[in-house]
Amino acid sequence: MTDAELAASLAEAAGERLLWLVQSGRYDNLGADGDRIANALLVEALRRERPEDALLSEEEKDSAERLTSARCWIVDPLDGTREFGEGRNDWAVHVALAVDGVATHGAVALPGLGLVLRSDAPVPLAPLRSPPRLLVSRTRPAREAAAVAQVLGGTLVPMGSAGAKAMAVVRGEAEIYLHTGGQYEWDSCAPVAVAKAHGLHVSRADGTPLRYNGPDPYLPDLLICRQEWARPVLAAFASLELPPIQ
Repeated sequence: MTDAELAASLAEAAGERLLWLVQSGRYDNLGADGDRIANALLVEALRRERPEDALLSEEEKDSAERLTSARCWIVDPLDGTREFGEGRNDWAVHVALAVDGVATHGAVALPGLGLVLRSDAPVPLAPLRSPPRLLVSRTRPAREAAAVAQVLGGTLVPMGSAGAKAMAVVRGEAEIYLHTGGQYEWDSCAPVAVAKAHGLHVSRADGTPLRYNGPDPYLPDLLICRQEWARPVLAAFASLELPPIQ
């Protein structure tokens, strides 16, 4: 099984387990139990199938040992815990492999929609729409995204998890996902791998490359968008009179 196939298989399996958890009615705290159960499935499988590789998971204690490995699996067992617990569909499972700091292979499962989007099976993008639609957090929309939308004459589309928002660009539900509220590597590694494979622009909000498996897994910002909108978004962001993102 290739790395990309493994990522897709595990993302789908974890998503199915999470759906079973909901349907079983056995668990009182869906969010916490979902994080724990999906993480156990992914960690056990990756340590069995790729024992020589490093692993970074939102739900596992981090270890500096991963920094010595060129290959690091980066997973978010349940991206959008709040949405999952509320019975919404905009949550995801992320499984990705970073090689030499680059998001190389990955899959994002959207179990509530019955979908798995993967880096080894890109699908054609939908026709470009204008003015652009910009995805933002449904609970904490970033002021930078709102300001860029105003510059571009675009509209804001609230949505749940980072994976759901990134895949909405892949699926043609929006053109731009600009996030400046702070994330971690597991929030974006798999979405970035999938988005790149579909020909989308991926970078930091200032246009610099995204790097993974770093000493500090915090990533302040992210841009995933249609190639046609990359330059206008970056120019609009650069024109904003805002404090620098840390």
